[in-house]
Amino acid sequence: MTPDLKTVEKLVEIITREVLLAISEWEEQQKLPQGAQCVLEVADGIKVKTCFDNAGHVISAGAERLTSTVGVIPDDKSLARMIDHTLLKPDATADQIAQLCYEAKKHHFASVCVNPTNVKLCADLLRDSDVKVCTVIGFPLGATTTEVKVAETKNALENGATEIDMVMNIGALKAGDSETVAHDIHEVVKTAHGAGALLKVIIETALLTDEEKVVACLLAKEAGADFVKTSTGFSGGGATVHDVALMRRAVGPELGVKASGGIHSHEEAEQLIAAGATRIGASAGIKIIQADSPEQKQPASPAKSY
Repeated sequence: MTPDLKTVEKLVEIITREVLLAISEWEEQQKLPQGAQCVLEVADGIKVKTCFDNAGHVISAGAERLTSTVGVIPDDKSLARMIDHTLLKPDATADQIAQLCYEAKKHHFASVCVNPTNVKLCADLLRDSDVKVCTVIGFPLGATTTEVKVAETKNALENGATEIDMVMNIGALKAGDSETVAHDIHEVVKTAHGAGALLKVIIETALLTDEEKVVACLLAKEAGADFVKTSTGFSGGGATVHDVALMRRAVGPELGVKASGGIHSHEEAEQLIAAGATRIGASAGIKIIQADSPEQKQPASPAKSY
């Protein structure tokens, strides 16, 4: 049986990616300081290297441009199980959070995503369900120190969070300070993974150039993150098909890509999934999954970006 063109393209992309990584790894191994270990990632013509000492601390990180564009689009999955049902408004009340949890249980969303102050309530309400509790760290600016992000993460985990969405140090990334960005992510990753939680890194695509987006994704991958995420929804822009496709190419098939911010409809969600998203963050989750139902055909009020 002759394989279809799409399958062949995926195989070529995977093989190309592995060859490039092997070549880059061999070249960089020749330059390593004694005792250091480095992780290399290549995507969209950019190579990022992060080195760790024996204690697991980031000792160097950097990025340079190459000539490669590789990546694959994940298989389709149940839409509801891909949605983080989100309520991050500063004026959200306990009653609204309880309603969010009720809706998440009813529709079997992947998680509820709430501010840290609401984590314990959600953990209690969702204790016997298949819905995870997700919270945000360093939100929405990413400008708190690494120590504060780690402390905030520990508190959220103690209160029952099982997924952590951290905002990276955006200013450091814009300044080309890859070491600070890598260290920031890696310390929160260690804290989250130590408690068995997933770690997603919000790179805030609206504030970055395409090259910066790729560097951010590669640094997040090297630091051990489980997902990269487009947006907070608070910086003037949300998820786009272009950004999701770029991020998917950057991280390859093994990492999650979460599209978040400004997703209001079933059609928008499907377009983002086709571009490579494996998780959707939205406050309009019910509208998104029920878009094909007759009762949902009438216009609805616009959903917030978060």
